[in-house]
Amino acid sequence: ALYNNVLQELIVQQHFTRWAKNYTFDPVMALGLITVFEQLMDGYRNEEARAAVFAAYVGSMDEDPEEYKKAAADLEAWAKEQSAESLVGFKEQNGAVPDALKAVSERAAAGEGFQYSKYFAVGMFRLLELSNASEPSTLEKLTEALGAKKSAVDKDLDIYRGLLSKLTAAKELMAEFLAREAKKKAEREAEKQEAAQKKEDATA
Repeated sequence: ALYNNVLQELIVQQHFTRWAKNYTFDPVMALGLITVFEQLMDGYRNEEARAAVFAAYVGSMDEDPEEYKKAAADLEAWAKEQSAESLVGFKEQNGAVPDALKAVSERAAAGEGFQYSKYFAVGMFRLLELSNASEPSTLEKLTEALGAKKSAVDKDLDIYRGLLSKLTAAKELMAEFLAREAKKKAEREAEKQEAAQKKEDATA
């Protein structure tokens, strides 16, 4: 219940993107969506259930969860090896990831096959984090290189930061709830043991 509203918001936003006329799957969007999803589900301890929720979520958009995971993982691995300069200069590089980013940039420039979304902005932000590129100018250069609008990216990253605040509050509530439940369980077990001991003493 604590995650319900945020999860619904996640679903609605991505459905608008997924079924837009210009939509084409891209790795930056995939990285952003997985980043938000993992942050959302961070306090959810059942790994099997988390995987099932993600599979159901992506499957509801008629897409492959494994494609999302692989695209995000490949992009993360590549970004960790980049500097701020090489990150924004992906067009000068060769390889699967740079080629995928070039394709995104080309579609965005052509205005066909590219649908910007909040998760694309989050994906770019995550790329900066992974490459330890903290300068605002790097975000501006990456935004330009990928063909996104900086005004939209700035706005969506502000929303993202607000979402993180919501998630932090939700996690704190969940931690308090779990602590209370653990305490109640321990008290019930103690009461059972005490009752059993009294019964044993009475029949001795």
